[in-house]
Amino acid sequence: MDTADTTDTTDTSGVLDEALQRLHVCGPERLGRLTNHAPMVAEALVARGCPDTVHRWLDLYQERLEEFPAGVAPVTDADWAGALGDPRRAADWIAYFRRTLAAHGWRSVLATWWPRLLPGMYGGSTHPVIRVGHAVRALLRDDTSEPRLTELAHGLGYWAARHRPLAGITWLPGAPDAAAGLDAVPPVRPLEGGFPARLARVERLPAWAADVTGPDTARGRLAELVRAATHRYATHGHGEATMLVHAATAPSAVLRTLPALPRPLWVPSLRAAWTASAAVTGMYAAAGAVPYVPPGHLAAGDLIERAVAHGDEHVIKLADTALDVADEQAHAAALRAIELSEPLR
Repeated sequence: MDTADTTDTTDTSGVLDEALQRLHVCGPERLGRLTNHAPMVAEALVARGCPDTVHRWLDLYQERLEEFPAGVAPVTDADWAGALGDPRRAADWIAYFRRTLAAHGWRSVLATWWPRLLPGMYGGSTHPVIRVGHAVRALLRDDTSEPRLTELAHGLGYWAARHRPLAGITWLPGAPDAAAGLDAVPPVRPLEGGFPARLARVERLPAWAADVTGPDTARGRLAELVRAATHRYATHGHGEATMLVHAATAPSAVLRTLPALPRPLWVPSLRAAWTASAAVTGMYAAAGAVPYVPPGHLAAGDLIERAVAHGDEHVIKLADTALDVADEQAHAAALRAIELSEPLR
């Protein structure tokens, strides 16, 4: 994936750190189940060279933020397993990771906790791993920033609190490539209910990339998956305009995290990302493909400008992923999301 032309690698404005400091007094969710997308969008906008839009967007989103939740009891190295997957412990988990990151360094903590959290990346509608992916990308640009380290603590803590494994899957015959694999995902029945209810009904998925054993191949396959899921949104996003975005943005977050992870973790990362993308594809399956012809070519800067003007958080994050994929069909997917989604008011 070529991001050289669209990603701001200098990131010297200071806007992201200001935004994160503004946001860290807020909780990771609202109404007990809906995710706070603000830190992810702020990072995406700065990464795409739009720092001047960040605080204006946050002002519009402000009413969707809730105060940081109260803690229950400290999470410790001795008893963390008992707190895993307990959303009431979000504040406890975030505090734990703030302490641990300060003591051990973010790459070491990530390497320790990534394999512990990876089996449960399906909780929170995959938002926790997406938040971690944005935090890691920001740290890879500047790992001396305290607000970015704190953001990683929030992302990992949210993931630990919403940790939910997906077990009991029957693996169907494999597909030759990621696009064919997504085409072969059987729809979840019935197609109703929220994310947790649908996730509980995921029982069969096609095997794909199960034969991968090397980290470099895993990275290539993961990039292929991100591309295929992004492309697919252009023709299948009408199945559920918001939720199907995650079929692309969850594996994209994993791909962005790989450079910060030990190479032996790349293969299991690919497998977890495939399961997440395939599960979301089946949980919100469209009745069939709808051909989509975008209204002309858009340069990268114009695409992110349109996404920002629309304002929806999922639209912005899909546009961010589409700019990583960097081809016409990916751009078409972002434009399709703009058409399908309600704008931020």
